[in-house]
Amino acid sequence: MQLLGPWAENKLHTRIADKEPRTAANHSYSIFKNYMMLFEYLNYHICFQSMTKLQKIAITSFLLVCVSTGFLFSTVSCSPIPLGSRLTIDENNYWMSANGNFRFGFSNHSLQFSVGIEFCLSFISGIEPTLVWNLGGHNKVGKKSYVELSLDGELILFDTEIRGIAWKSNTRNAGIESALLRNDGNFVLLNQKKNVIWQSFTSPSDTLLPGQNLTFHQLLLGASEGQEASHYSLSMSASGILQLNWDNSVTYWTAGDPSKSTVHVMLNTEGAVQGYDHMSKVVWSVFPQDFNDKDVKFRFLKLDIDGNLRLYSWRNESRSWRPVWQAVQNNCHIFATCGYDGICIFNSSDSQTCDCLHTSAGEEYCILLNQQNCALGFSMIRRDHTFIYETRPLSRMMVKTSLQHCKRLCVEDPLCQAVSFLKNGTSECQIMKSQFISGWSDPSSSYVSFVKTCLDPIAVLPIQMHNFTNNQSHKVSVLSIIGGITAVSVLACIVFLSAIGTYMGRRIRRKCAGRKEALSSNAVVNSSGCLMLSYSKIKEMTEKFKNQIGPNMFKGVTQPNNKLVVVKDLSTSSIGEKIFCDVVLRLGNVHHKNLLKLEAFCCESHYRILVYEFVRNGSLAECLRDSEIVKRLTWRKRWNICISIARAISYLHNGCWEFISHGNLNCTNVVLDDNLEAKVSGFGLSPLLPSPSRSEESPAEKDIRDFGMMICVLITGIQSGDKACKWAYAKWAAAELETLFDKIIEGVDFEEMERALRLAFWCLQVNTQRRPSMAEIVKVLEGAFDVDPPPPLFG
Repeated sequence: MQLLGPWAENKLHTRIADKEPRTAANHSYSIFKNYMMLFEYLNYHICFQSMTKLQKIAITSFLLVCVSTGFLFSTVSCSPIPLGSRLTIDENNYWMSANGNFRFGFSNHSLQFSVGIEFCLSFISGIEPTLVWNLGGHNKVGKKSYVELSLDGELILFDTEIRGIAWKSNTRNAGIESALLRNDGNFVLLNQKKNVIWQSFTSPSDTLLPGQNLTFHQLLLGASEGQEASHYSLSMSASGILQLNWDNSVTYWTAGDPSKSTVHVMLNTEGAVQGYDHMSKVVWSVFPQDFNDKDVKFRFLKLDIDGNLRLYSWRNESRSWRPVWQAVQNNCHIFATCGYDGICIFNSSDSQTCDCLHTSAGEEYCILLNQQNCALGFSMIRRDHTFIYETRPLSRMMVKTSLQHCKRLCVEDPLCQAVSFLKNGTSECQIMKSQFISGWSDPSSSYVSFVKTCLDPIAVLPIQMHNFTNNQSHKVSVLSIIGGITAVSVLACIVFLSAIGTYMGRRIRRKCAGRKEALSSNAVVNSSGCLMLSYSKIKEMTEKFKNQIGPNMFKGVTQPNNKLVVVKDLSTSSIGEKIFCDVVLRLGNVHHKNLLKLEAFCCESHYRILVYEFVRNGSLAECLRDSEIVKRLTWRKRWNICISIARAISYLHNGCWEFISHGNLNCTNVVLDDNLEAKVSGFGLSPLLPSPSRSEESPAEKDIRDFGMMICVLITGIQSGDKACKWAYAKWAAAELETLFDKIIEGVDFEEMERALRLAFWCLQVNTQRRPSMAEIVKVLEGAFDVDPPPPLFG
């Protein structure tokens, strides 16, 4: 093993024979391929050519035996994949193409995992597999997750973090008999006649492989640093133009002939990117520098993180992927390539770097002007050969004036962030008022820009110097100050620790008293802090389920404190004890002022019951129908309800120990207290309820869409979410805000209404990658983030 090195050790120490059958042809091919890879390794890394003939025969025979033996214990399958097959992260197994060039399985991204297809180049020392397709876009799952071809013919990705299906192919009962990873990298689901029912080639992520089409209804979505979808996309316009877009609103590169109808774009095996008409005739092409080079073994076209589209080639002698063509030659011409408040600097050596327009916060991000304290004033920083533009919203004001007057216009306007002046005789002054700006700098540019920058408080405050008569007095003064500070600090610590001790003592005594009282009344406190009640106690609380207030929901009263509660009976759902207790444990540890508190539960025999705190005004849906309460739901109340719901869902998604989805967010599952403040109920119950028949959304994406619907319902007063959204969008698109909202609402703020509607329509986007996160939604509602006009919703 020392002769072969770590590469051979890695290949020959494989484990776990896979359960799928292999054909004799696949078996023989794999042995031959592995043998050839080992031979190539020796020829490249060891002086194989200098060996004697006898030495060559001996080591070749040994290698062939090793490869054949190692194959018997491999963890891959390259034959048709039968129903019931499963891949797991723990077993680290894969489904392979017959030629060994591609593998389908899990990829690790800093302990976050995704499922995809990779170029399998691990047989070359030091080369990591190259991801070319992500299942479900950019889904990330937990470390115990699995992907399975179910017995009813559906490819599913099960995420243990959400305890549910994160993605599925929606091919259930479609006659699927098997799956196969083809030699071109296309993963297909086949019926009994071997016809393709579903394929990965029709749902690309950020990469196109040779032979894979991109049509009008498809797009590539670039990944961000965290492997989530970014703002960049590649798509075809209705006129057949291939274009790179930022946020689906700015096009910064195009290719194609608008006079000729292009129906799809494809990368061919020679390396050309070509557009084809409906007769499959080539109507336009772009060629890389190594076009038709026979030494190139593999190619792919990828939308990179920086927003540029590049064609990569693999050559064995270089042992690396090499970019041989890119769409945008100067990266600084990619829209917002350096992010918000970033500037792309193009230097004389034809390389690009990013810098901050205002102030940097370490090496991670730039600080926007509105995030700084400008109480001490600001200055206008001049940047020659620099052009500034707005990213959100995409608007700017342009006037004809002089350079100095252009600068003064920004100084005198409190909303102005920057100006750009074109020194080519046109005297164009462009004024940017958005807090989200970006730009580029090029020595050949005729632009001069001024950026408003807060004055550094440390720089403008004079350093106060004390003139002491001698060094001794200075030492005494310093010692006195230190002594005083130390004494005060010690005293403060003593007082603080005493207060903490008193508080904890009282809390422990109260908790012990509560537990004794609970135990004396047929109740037990579980590890989440919830009371575990007997079924007889539940019947006593509800007077044998006498007062029903909703479907399977009853009002109850606890003893002896006469506290009102709501009892939710889930006993008819056939929920297992372990699943039910796991959910209770999670929900019992969730505490937020805008989430309805779980007080107790019952898990006795077949009974599955949850007990929540009671909120007097009932659900938001009931309040919207109540002729008296609805009058109290002013614009300010409704705005605050939106913020409260957003904060609650954001806490479930991001603030808990593990992700919790709501799963059924609507006006029925939001309750209002005496002050009409919102509390979200019904969250985290998805594992206890039947799975929806079909859904291409992740649980988080569904919550975001449901929240967008709730905004439309609150503004329009229309109870049906779908009808409310269509009505609101039609009126908003026609600029008819005056007729959009419910006339019973008092004190409408039209600026806030515009903000809320834009946000709602972003949440409702069919392309889930465009939807904001719940954390971003909270920032928008709180006014920390701006929001652009959304793309069209309904055709």
